[in-house]
Amino acid sequence: MNETLLTVVLGWFAFISLTTAVITAIDKDRAKNGSFRISEKTLIILALLGGSVAEYAVMKLIRHKTLHKKFMIGLPVIILLQLLLIGFILIRFPF
Repeated sequence: MNETLLTVVLGWFAFISLTTAVITAIDKDRAKNGSFRISEKTLIILALLGGSVAEYAVMKLIRHKTLHKKFMIGLPVIILLQLLLIGFILIRFPF
């Protein structure tokens, strides 16, 4: 993997992680205030796009959706699958 591609990939993960963390916190705030919520589908899509670790960490930190099995089981499964994919890519295409 060349340096440019590595920079793009790391930049993407930084961007999607920050975006996911902020959107998760916004949803928690909206839940407390009774206003329009961010859909669970959107939160899952953000996790699938690479924000799974950030979303799981923020949800645990602010105690948001911690009683929802979809998130407390689903996010670790997504993280595991993403780690396996990263491992496969690194083995298949070493630096």
